[in-house]
Amino acid sequence: MNSSAIVKPCQQKVFQQDNLYCVYESKLLKNFHPQVFVPDYWQAQQAIEGTAQGRGTTYFIKQGKHHWVLRHYYRGGLIGKLVNDHYLFTGNHATRAAREFALLTQLRQLDLPAPKPVAFCVRRSGVSYQADIITERIEQARDLVALLSTESLSPELWRDIGRCIQAFHRHGIYHHDLNAHNILIDNDNKVWLIDFDQGEQRKPAQHWQQQNMDRLLRSFNKESKKLAQFYWQADNWQQLMEGYLS
Repeated sequence: MNSSAIVKPCQQKVFQQDNLYCVYESKLLKNFHPQVFVPDYWQAQQAIEGTAQGRGTTYFIKQGKHHWVLRHYYRGGLIGKLVNDHYLFTGNHATRAAREFALLTQLRQLDLPAPKPVAFCVRRSGVSYQADIITERIEQARDLVALLSTESLSPELWRDIGRCIQAFHRHGIYHHDLNAHNILIDNDNKVWLIDFDQGEQRKPAQHWQQQNMDRLLRSFNKESKKLAQFYWQADNWQQLMEGYLS
């Protein structure tokens, strides 16, 4: 089943104005307005707790008791150098933001450890669009690269990582960019997966599941070569796979 086919829960509302199309969780954003996707709006309220750098800047926001992540969609690879953050518009529900938001909604319904979706916005300009998404921030959590830069993990935690990935695969959840940065461990040693841009639900199949695992293994090897200190060994992969195959 494709994530774009999911029926939206009743608390998700639509905001449309001129070239804007937004969907938001009304229980989380009770007084919604499009400025919530503008970093300067949050900066003016001194609500930005921090940032992270990737293809662009990701903003960590504190809104009351909530902690959120604001992310703009950027292209990668060679085409990203040419058009940066513009995508071909073929309909609001076909945009990357709408598809990721719908998939995250589905993951929460399946009780899988992924961030809660908060809102997304699509700005159409002629035949192209730009987009942003706000998701829940997993509190008191670090990604595996940050964690392995300071300490080693227990064999059981490696197995838990494998079990977590298997839970997603069992439901047919394809993660387009499964790497060590997109796996988080919180203070209770719970494992989370984040960043489901271009992810989708597919019929479970060995070929794409193996592609996910191969990509993850490459990311561990890449980080171990790049970082001066990285607590990663071949045995850790075996422990992860023990959990994945259990």
